[in-house]
Amino acid sequence: MLEGKAVIGETDMLQAMQQDALDLAAKALDSFDVTEPTDIARFIKKEFDGMYGGGWQCIVGTDFGSFVTHCCGCFIYFCVGSLAVLLFRGSSDSEQLDPTQLSVLETVKE
Repeated sequence: MLEGKAVIGETDMLQAMQQDALDLAAKALDSFDVTEPTDIARFIKKEFDGMYGGGWQCIVGTDFGSFVTHCCGCFIYFCVGSLAVLLFRGSSDSEQLDPTQLSVLETVKE
C-alpha cells in the first residue's frame, strides 16, 4: 500500500460516498502495486458501478490533466501520497439531462 493520508482536492459528493471512494482506493492499493494505475482505476470503477449504478469513470496516476462533465454530487479528486485519483459519474448524452444536474471541473495533477 502507498503510505500516506488521502487528501481531497475537489469534491461535490456526500460525505458517505467520499468515504466509500477513499476506502476503495485504500483497498485497491492493498491489492495492486502503485505501478499498476490501470488496475487500481478498474477496481475502483467496478466497485462504484456496483454500489451506485453504472456510468462511473476513474483515472489514476501521477501526472494527468482532465476536463470532464459529470453529474452533480458524483465527483471526487484526491491524492494518496503521489498518486492521484479522479472518480466521477459521467453522462453519455448530456443533452438529455437537466443542465442543473451537470458540472464541469478541471483538474491538473503535476
